[in-house]
Amino acid sequence: MPEDSRSATAKPLFAPEEAFLECVHCGLCLQSCPTYLELAREPDSPRGRIYLMRALSQGKISLDREALRHLDLCLGCRGCDSACPSGVRYGSLLEQARAWVEESRRRPLHDTLRRRSVEWLFASPRRLARATDLLRLAERARLLALARRLVPRRSSLAYLLALLPEPLPRPRLLSPWLRAQGKRRGAVGFLEGCVMPVLFADTNERSVELLSRAGFEVHVPQRQSCCGALFLHGGNRAGALALARQNLEAFGELGLDYVVTNAAGCGAMLKQYGELLARDERYKDQARAFSIKVRDIHEVLAECELRLSALPARRVAYHDPCHLAHAQGIRAQPRQLLGSIAGVEVIDLDDAELCCGSAGDYNLLQPKMARRLVERKAAAVGRAKADVVVAPNPGCALQISAGLKAAGLAIPVKHTVDILAEACRSACGSSNNVDGR
Repeated sequence: MPEDSRSATAKPLFAPEEAFLECVHCGLCLQSCPTYLELAREPDSPRGRIYLMRALSQGKISLDREALRHLDLCLGCRGCDSACPSGVRYGSLLEQARAWVEESRRRPLHDTLRRRSVEWLFASPRRLARATDLLRLAERARLLALARRLVPRRSSLAYLLALLPEPLPRPRLLSPWLRAQGKRRGAVGFLEGCVMPVLFADTNERSVELLSRAGFEVHVPQRQSCCGALFLHGGNRAGALALARQNLEAFGELGLDYVVTNAAGCGAMLKQYGELLARDERYKDQARAFSIKVRDIHEVLAECELRLSALPARRVAYHDPCHLAHAQGIRAQPRQLLGSIAGVEVIDLDDAELCCGSAGDYNLLQPKMARRLVERKAAAVGRAKADVVVAPNPGCALQISAGLKAAGLAIPVKHTVDILAEACRSACGSSNNVDGR
């Protein structure tokens, strides 16, 4: 779109003018912005991007390659949302801008193919599992090990190879139903996610086991889908809405007290369904009721009394996933749960709430910046002298693991529920109540 002489009163292209004017450009967001901290460039800060988005929405500047680069380089971590004293909803503005970009501009073919391939692969656990099966064959044939040795250490390909767990786990889906143990508290639905059942199946099983031990009957609808977060954050709003409707249908008739997820990004997205579908006459009421029921697993377990035994002494460094701390405001509950286990010392990392560089598919689309950010995070872990890092989000876990390996730090990365399950099993004995399918 060329520059034009649109008046200031012309209808904005993707966001109302008042949404931009909430930003008073005070700069308090700058130290919470990972890209600004790395690059020290105003266009790569939250207020700089707000200037940019406002000018684009008013039609005052063209959507050229440079403007697109500044928008694409944003992680969408929403750290600025937490820092902003004026309550600017930067994350919402970015989602609207990116949706408009995808409708308004034709990207280069290689960029489009890469983005659509990521959506196609990661939106389906079955497709991701098939891809993992192929990688496992390459692993058995020692081809992955050979690639890791031959690829230049600082290359983007080396970084992407480091994101793969070693060894690659076997995907497992959960049983569709799990009975409550002890006094029944209610019924919950569990979102398996896309990456979790493929690369973190053990964590999913431990999650539903803990919910069962806490007294919840757990339902895992087989017709559930990807939450849609990758689609929405990438500008594919129509794809995100289609997936949201599918999940509403899958969970809608089960009479659930809560819908629970153990992935930060998924939880933030599910809680947003009511807002996303507010104009959908068929689904808006159902979406609003659904969002009210969504809980992160930390929120649920923090209100329960789990029997936990002491564990061998360990220093646990807690990393705040962006969409847990900033999008959902959940910071205390994970620390509370970990701190309730005797033997566990919870320590905060320097800049614990600063994005690790995963940000959904950001580390696949922007690997150079993602690597810079995880190097910062790995250095903070090293200074903390931690025995274990807890990062309760699959993208964060993969990203930080890769960063620690690159830094030569042999420190495992776990989910909160992995450590809770260990303490709970020691206290209660093993359970045969979790079956794969």
